[in-house]
Formats: sequence, C-alpha cells, structure tokens
Amino acid sequence: MSYEIVGIAILWTFLFGYLIVASIDFGAGFFSFYSVLTGHQNKIHNIIQRYLSPVWEVTNVFLIFFVVGLNGFFPDAAYYYGTALLVPGSIAIVLLAIRGVYYAYNTYGHSGTNNIVYMALYGATGLLIPAALSTVLAISEGGIIVENSTGVHLQWGQLLSNPYTWAVIILALVSVLYISAMFLSFYAKRAGDKVAFEIVRGYALFWSAPTIMASLFAFLQINKQNPDHFANMLSMAWMFVASFICFVGAVYLVWQRRHLGTSFILVMLQFAFAWYGYGRSHLPYVLYPYINVHASFTNSAMAYALITAFSAGLLVLIPSLILILRLFLFDAKYVRGQAGKKG
Repeated sequence: MSYEIVGIAILWTFLFGYLIVASIDFGAGFFSFYSVLTGHQNKIHNIIQRYLSPVWEVTNVFLIFFVVGLNGFFPDAAYYYGTALLVPGSIAIVLLAIRGVYYAYNTYGHSGTNNIVYMALYGATGLLIPAALSTVLAISEGGIIVENSTGVHLQWGQLLSNPYTWAVIILALVSVLYISAMFLSFYAKRAGDKVAFEIVRGYALFWSAPTIMASLFAFLQINKQNPDHFANMLSMAWMFVASFICFVGAVYLVWQRRHLGTSFILVMLQFAFAWYGYGRSHLPYVLYPYINVHASFTNSAMAYALITAFSAGLLVLIPSLILILRLFLFDAKYVRGQAGKKG
C-alpha cells in the first residue's frame, strides 16, 4: 500500500473519530438547551452533564490532528482550502471558542448554571458548528472553488445556491442529533434513569427517519454535483447497503428497549460504512480537481515521518479515550451520579 493511501486513510480515521465524538457532544448540547425550553431539564440535564464533564476537553483533539495532517500530507491544501475557507473556518473557530467558554464557565465556575443565555449559546453552537464544518464536504466536490490569475476564490453564490451544499448541511444537522440521541439512550439506560431514557429514546427514534432521508437526498445530489464521484459510489454500493442494514438494526434495538450498547455499536458501524465508502469513492481527489492524493502528496521522507507520528498519535489517543470511558462514563458509581459520594 502506497504512502498516499496510508496517509489519507489515517486522516480519514481521525475525522471519523471526530464525527462520532463531536456529534455526541454537539447533539447533547442542543438537547440540553431543548430540555430547558420543554421543561425536561431536571429529567435529562444530569445525564448529559455526566457525559460531557470528562469528555469535552478531548473532543477537538481529533479535529486538530486532521487539520495538521491534511496540511502536512498535502501541502497544497493550505493554499486552496486556507484561502477559500477563511470566512467559514473563522466562523467555526469562533463558535468553538464560545462553546469552550460555556464549558469552562459551567465546569469550573458556576457548575450547573441555568442561565438561559448561556444555554441558548451552548445549544445553538451544537448545530451551527457542524453546519459550518460540513460545507468543506460540499466544497471538496468541485465547482465552488476557482483559481485564476488573482488567486483562489470561494464562489459564495455558487456555495449558497447549490442544493448539494444544503443537502450536506441538513445531513450534518440530523446526523448529529441522531448519533447523540442514540448514545444518550444507551447511557441513560446504563445509568438506570428510566425517565431520562424514555425522553432521549424518543429523540433517537424521532431523528432516525430524517437521518436516512437526508442521507438519500445527499446521495442523489452528488450525482448532480460530481457525476464521477457518484459513479464510484455505485461501484461500492455494498458499503452503503451495509450502512443501511446497521441503521435498521440499531433503530430496532432502541425501539425494543434492549441491547442498547449493541445498538450504538451498530450506529458507529452505520456511519463507518457510509463514511469510508464516501471517502474511498472520492479518491484520488481531496479537492476536485485541484488536490490529487498522488500528484499533491508530500515527499516520501516527510510522508514516512508523518505516518509514524500520526500512527503513534492514534495508538495513544484511542487507549486514552477507552481509559476515560472506563474511569468515568462506564464506572458504575459515576454513571449513576454517585461519584461525589466517595468522599
């Protein structure tokens, strides 16, 4: 396997990790605010906070690795994406900063604050951040970034009027809510909180249908935006069929209120099949038609160093997350909110 394929596979894996961990985080933020509006705050807020408290500080590590790696493996990415994404990227950074301020204020300052303004910002960023970040997928399909004698330009009219852009944004929003609700269903069930479980289970079932419909809509829009990519996706249709089968299994288990851990594993497999199928069919381009994984790849010495460093990063990051899960999220006392009673 060539350095190019190994490098893009590592980057795609970091981005998949961010997709899952950040989706739970973002969706939980929205549900936390929504619970205030619907009067369910006292029923599900504690479950959400027990999840977020040990996790929020490591969520963005996946994204940082991906951004650094993208520019390291593909030096042209800084030129094309860096210029064109100045505005949407800056918006995402500001939103992440606002979210970080809420976390710090809530965790280290006034824990459990019910200030409606802070909660509104917290909930809004849970949807606005994935919406802003998802535009990168639309841009990567080509036709939105143009290069001429004056440099690289993002065509805002084309971006905002493009049906595929909105298909990707809608898919990002509903996927965030679906993934988060499915995880929180498992987490509430493990905590033995029947009231919270029934509420978040309802969220999970509600957002399941929009997720699959948004996926189909985005799939069809790729045919209009990038026919070559669409043809490649059809050649590996089995991955998307496998994704749909995992979706059906996950929703069925939640509907039956049993095997919630297996259900969330199926959710991760659902998105893994779709994510890697999409990424594999996108090759050999990172950005149509400017960044090709073969023509735009860094030199072999740098590639070897980056692959070694990022592989080591995965080997450290994944066990660290597992340790966090075992010490906090899946600890019998912590998950039931009894950790503070240890003295």
